[in-house]
Amino acid sequence: MENGNVTGAHLGMLLWAAIVGASFPVVGMLSEGLPSLLLTAMRFAIAALAMLPLVWRKGPEMPDILGLLLYAFMGLCLAGFFGVMFWAAHRVSALSMSALFVSMPLLAYGIGRVLGIEPRAARLPAVLALGAGGAIALALAQSGGNLTALQFGRGEGAFFLGCIASALYPVLSKWGLARGILSSDAAVRTFWSLAMGCVLIALAGFAMEPLTAMAKMQPKDILLVAYLGVFSSGVTFWLMQRGTGVLTPGAVTAYSYLVPFVSMLALFAARPEVIGWHWLPGSALVITAMILLFRTGGRQLAAISHADAGRLRG
Repeated sequence: MENGNVTGAHLGMLLWAAIVGASFPVVGMLSEGLPSLLLTAMRFAIAALAMLPLVWRKGPEMPDILGLLLYAFMGLCLAGFFGVMFWAAHRVSALSMSALFVSMPLLAYGIGRVLGIEPRAARLPAVLALGAGGAIALALAQSGGNLTALQFGRGEGAFFLGCIASALYPVLSKWGLARGILSSDAAVRTFWSLAMGCVLIALAGFAMEPLTAMAKMQPKDILLVAYLGVFSSGVTFWLMQRGTGVLTPGAVTAYSYLVPFVSMLALFAARPEVIGWHWLPGSALVITAMILLFRTGGRQLAAISHADAGRLRG
């Protein structure tokens, strides 16, 4: 694995974190009362369509039955996470959701180790733990240090299952790549996983939400969903698939620690009066973890060696 490819993957995931972190204010601009699952299905459909030029540039590539099944499972992971996230939004505190969400990189690493696509290394789990601590500290700073909001009940348990589903997405992508089941092209993998996720989320939306609620959409909502579809879904999932082709699932998902950091910077830009020393510990931990992750190097973070790939195919 060339170091240049690894550096490019890291830089791409930095861009991923910036886009995802900057998307939260955009989501808040959507009109209230819109059906969240159907809106997400629309967003994924736009994202899949945005991938088509990249897909067709290399020629049509139809996966076989095994590939379709794996893409469907990956789409189910996306549908499960977003579905549970919307369900838990009004039942789970933001602090509890943040604390559970930061477990995702460690979950991805653990599942990857079980499937044999994560290298045996003590440094990466330590870096992931450091980043998780920083992300939780940032969540605490945003909540004003109110630990009473940190709870674990049925809603939190459901959201944790959603986090497991989200952690499975890059793991399944890497596992499918190692076995030659999925396309070697990141755009193709992005298209099919988004398309499958769109269908599954749409089915859940039709069953749980009134279709007539979509009539409440205003022209600005259509533009916002189009932006979120192209950039916050299409580009970010392509960047994640691009990173998954080079880095381990744990290393790819570790960049989710930067999302609250980017959101913090956006908050400072909108409300500079909230700047204070209580943001410093979490920020320092997250930045340190990202520097260590970047410096860990190509061969240590290569998702799987050629020898391992051959072993898995066999």
